[in-house]
Amino acid sequence: MPCTRPNLEMQRPHHHSQYTDKEFIHAFESRGFPPNLFTHEAHLRLAWIYLTQYDELLAIDKTCQGIQNFDQFHGDGTKYHVTLTVASVKAVHHFRRKSIATTFEEFIVEFPKLITSFKELLSLHYGKDVITDPKAKTTYLEPDLLPFT
Repeated sequence: MPCTRPNLEMQRPHHHSQYTDKEFIHAFESRGFPPNLFTHEAHLRLAWIYLTQYDELLAIDKTCQGIQNFDQFHGDGTKYHVTLTVASVKAVHHFRRKSIATTFEEFIVEFPKLITSFKELLSLHYGKDVITDPKAKTTYLEPDLLPFT
């Protein structure tokens, strides 16, 4: 009988959904999460997971610190944007309070606009001048149009 080698390509996740929540957080916090899998949806999932474990303020802190560290470790430290990160966690928190979902996958099915129309959702809260303000990258700027509830 011929000896077969495991297909290493099959063992590597190709999407963040191939990780359990526990594996996702562990890989992310230990810097083992592949940067190519850290998409907008994965950002939202990170917020979702932290919001299941912590109150909103601590979830915001952990998400911000984690993404900033991730950007510094896997990139050049210039992609992290404080206002967008905080706004993302606040948006997930807002919709989680209305949700009946018990998993992130169910949550996104329930609120697909978080993926498909995120910029439009943010434009309800922020004028373009606020988001593009250089200070917004390094300091959280409150919405100028509609506060988060």
